[in-house]
Amino acid sequence: MRATILCLALGLVAPLTAPSLAAPAPRSQGHADASLAAIETWLARPATQRRLDDPALARRLSKADASRALTLLAAARTRDIAAAEADAMAAKQVTIGDKALKWDSKTFGDAAPGHRSLWISMHGGGNAAPAVNDQQWRNQIRLYTPAEGIYLAPRAPTDSWNLWHEGHIDPLFQRLIDAQVALNGVDPNKVYLMGYSAGGDGVWQLAPRLADRFAAAAMMAGHPNDASLLGLRNLPFAIFMGGADAAYDRNRIAADKNAELDRLHAADPGGYVHMARIYPGLPHWMSGKDAEALPWMASFTRNPWPRRIVWRQDDVTHPRFYWLEIPDPSAARQGDMITADVAGQTITLSGTVPAGTTLRLSDRLVELDRPVRVIVNGKPAYAGKVPRTARAIQQSLIERLDPESAATALLTLD
Repeated sequence: MRATILCLALGLVAPLTAPSLAAPAPRSQGHADASLAAIETWLARPATQRRLDDPALARRLSKADASRALTLLAAARTRDIAAAEADAMAAKQVTIGDKALKWDSKTFGDAAPGHRSLWISMHGGGNAAPAVNDQQWRNQIRLYTPAEGIYLAPRAPTDSWNLWHEGHIDPLFQRLIDAQVALNGVDPNKVYLMGYSAGGDGVWQLAPRLADRFAAAAMMAGHPNDASLLGLRNLPFAIFMGGADAAYDRNRIAADKNAELDRLHAADPGGYVHMARIYPGLPHWMSGKDAEALPWMASFTRNPWPRRIVWRQDDVTHPRFYWLEIPDPSAARQGDMITADVAGQTITLSGTVPAGTTLRLSDRLVELDRPVRVIVNGKPAYAGKVPRTARAIQQSLIERLDPESAATALLTLD
């Protein structure tokens, strides 16, 4: 496998058959000022005229200038999202295609904008009449009280048995989070996922495949069905179950899953942080004891740049997970897995690594002023420097309004 760096000025890809490890000549303050001025000029245009392949975004940036560029571009992207989602936020409903996700919410505490937590709490029900699921939704908004943050209970877009793990949920949640970041001052590193009964089913499924968006997750009284736990490597995960909740073997399976997480953590002590409460004698309703999940979850903030990633595709495939991105999620299959590790300046990938896989890099992961080595399934794939560019930042922000996880450099593997 060879590697390519994006030729950003033209939007093309050029092979690097003999990468140079020599440091580029130092740039003057005038060059830095010119790079930032070019970005400001690009931002001054109407949004419809801002092209990602514009040469203004292709200039190499220093570490300091990349930080300043991120601040500029994130502020502009936040304004764009705020304007685009103002009506949806006022209506408390986002819509993609024929699916609408509406919600009710309450705010607790007085965290400053930009520092607020977001608690997404999924209701139970499913495979029932709309009125039944509406009642479950109304109950969910009363169920928990965090010490701080926006506690948000969405209403599932459908009334099917798999309320929260149909394919439309993932993009709706991504859009919901972006809107809350832009308009309600949510900190992307403090987004939490929880759910009860059928909502707990959803947590089992969504938490591993959207792990890179959450700080922690808690499952209450749900059934995992075919969910894998491997993607939880960097997401603290809590299990709550009544010891007498025997329907569908929920209580036994919860204990088995906790034991599986014990084994995963023992084999990988830096990951798979978890806790479990299986309350003896309690049925499906746990009498509010499961509320102890909230302070446990709140003790965690997300690390958007973990040095080890375990990415396993679910039946709903994704193009991006932490600092990895694949070119065609439709070509991915359930069970495809990439394990990625960073040791110093060396990045090692193993598993199903398709051609065109992109490493979304940052100085928070490797030192971009020094050469980077990439090894894929035991074979050298790249050695050299990867330039910081505004294009890498802007592409990240277009994918998600998540400045904390925005790449400053992109390396695509052939």
